[in-house]
Amino acid sequence: MSHLTFPQFLSELTKLFQKNRSSGSIYITMKRYDGKTKPKPRPEKLAANPIQPPAEYKCLLRAHAGSNKISTVAYANLLKGNIDGLKKKDKKKSTAKATQ
Repeated sequence: MSHLTFPQFLSELTKLFQKNRSSGSIYITMKRYDGKTKPKPRPEKLAANPIQPPAEYKCLLRAHAGSNKISTVAYANLLKGNIDGLKKKDKKKSTAKATQ
């Protein structure tokens, strides 16, 4: 699965939403992306060449509906500024039940 450009990803995502509008589910995941495709180095090699964290992090966005899978990489600050329709899940208060 190769990464699409951000405009291509949005157009493909729109197609997925239209296709699955009446029935079906679309799953979207987002996680930090460091750009590495190789496994982490061993600790003794890591001590010789310390890895510096990037100044700005990237995010890997994946969407799939059935067998259709798409993904893209975008900067986290760009996503945080433009994804304002999402809200965090409400945490249930379990302390009241525990005290009774």
